[in-house]
Amino acid sequence: MEGLSEGEKAGFYKAVFTRRDVRSGFTGSEVGAAALARVLRAAHHAPSVGFSQPWNFILVRDRATRERVKRSFEEERLRSSRLVEEPRRSEYLSFKLEGILDAPVNVCVTYDPSRSGPFVIGRASAPEAGAYSVCCAVQNLWLAARAEGLGVGWVSILSNEALAGALGLPDGVTPVAYLCLGHVEEFAPRPDLEEAGWLPRLGLEDVVYYERWGRGEAGPGWESGVGETIRRGGPDYP
Repeated sequence: MEGLSEGEKAGFYKAVFTRRDVRSGFTGSEVGAAALARVLRAAHHAPSVGFSQPWNFILVRDRATRERVKRSFEEERLRSSRLVEEPRRSEYLSFKLEGILDAPVNVCVTYDPSRSGPFVIGRASAPEAGAYSVCCAVQNLWLAARAEGLGVGWVSILSNEALAGALGLPDGVTPVAYLCLGHVEEFAPRPDLEEAGWLPRLGLEDVVYYERWGRGEAGPGWESGVGETIRRGGPDYP
C-alpha cells in the first residue's frame, strides 16, 4: 500500500507537532462556514468502536450561554486550586486556562452511549471504548483546525452537570470536551504549561516499554538499534 507523499507527510507531522491548546490570542475573527464544515467533517470521520459514531457536536455562539459556562469554569478553577499548596496554588491561578468568551465558536463534543443500540461490537468487554471514540473525534477536529490555521483550546475545568444544564443535554448524554475554536494571533513554539515550567516534556524513551511494563530496553526480536533510534529522537517534523 502506497504511503503519503513526502509533502503530505510533512504537512501531517507539522499539524501534529505545532498543534497547541490555545487559551489566549484569539483574534475574534469569524470562522468561515466552509472551514468549520471541513473541521467537523474530519472529526466525524474518526474511528469509533463498532462503527457506533457516538458523538455529537454542539456549536455555541450565544453570549449568555458562554457566560454561564464561564461561571462554571471560575467556580471549578477555585475549587481545584484548593488541592494544591502555595506557591503552586498562586501559580496555577495565574494561568490563562480558557478562551470561552474570546473565541467566536465554542464546541461541546458529547458521548451518547445509546447511539447504535444496546449492543455495540467491541464495547462489551471495554465499555470505556465509546468515550475513547469521542476522544478520537476531538483529536481529528484539533488537527484539522490546525491545518485550517484555527486554534483550539480544550476547557476541562468545568462541571459536567453545569454543562448539561447550560446546553440542555438529555439524560445519559455526557460532555467529553468543551472546545474554544477560532483564528489566533500565533501558534506558540511550545505548549504554554511547558513554557511556564509547570511540567517538563517527557522523553519518548521514558514512555516506551518493550513486551511488558517497565522493560525499557529492546530485547531479542526487535530490529537492532530501535531503542537507540528512539532515544536519539529527531526533529518534530520534516
